[in-house]
Amino acid sequence: MRIRPETTTDRAAVRAVNEAAFGTSVEADLVEAIRSKKTTLVSLVADADGKVVGHILFSPVSMSEQPRLNVMGLGPMAVAPDHQRSGIGSALVREGLKRCKGLGCQAVVVVGHPEYYPRFGFVPAAKHALRSEYDVPAEVFMVVELEAGALTGVSGLVRYDDAFGNA
Repeated sequence: MRIRPETTTDRAAVRAVNEAAFGTSVEADLVEAIRSKKTTLVSLVADADGKVVGHILFSPVSMSEQPRLNVMGLGPMAVAPDHQRSGIGSALVREGLKRCKGLGCQAVVVVGHPEYYPRFGFVPAAKHALRSEYDVPAEVFMVVELEAGALTGVSGLVRYDDAFGNA
């Protein structure tokens, strides 16, 4: 299994993985809507013998109080049900964070499982005085600094692409 950038020929497989993992087309539709914005994205697939078995997407988020801060949002992430719990999700997150850092991203936020994401360095975003535009429990809105000290003295409301609000 290898992690690589998504290509245009992967799109149908990425859609299928998201639909299978989530049991709905909502996340697959979200991936397509974000992809259509033509913004700087990190979109990776897990490829097992030529078959896409996982996908992760990172897209820009904004904070009006901190317009110069370069932050990405992680999500959605999906692994085909028959490949879950085999380390694919972890490999996607690690490689995605590495690529975000390579693009000059200073931090990444996620709305996700508080038992899963801390292993990658995520902490509750409230520790950095960041809040989500969505009404989610504080423990599921997390952030990781990719540049040490990037969030020192930073506070604000994190806004995702409008596509997330329509999902």
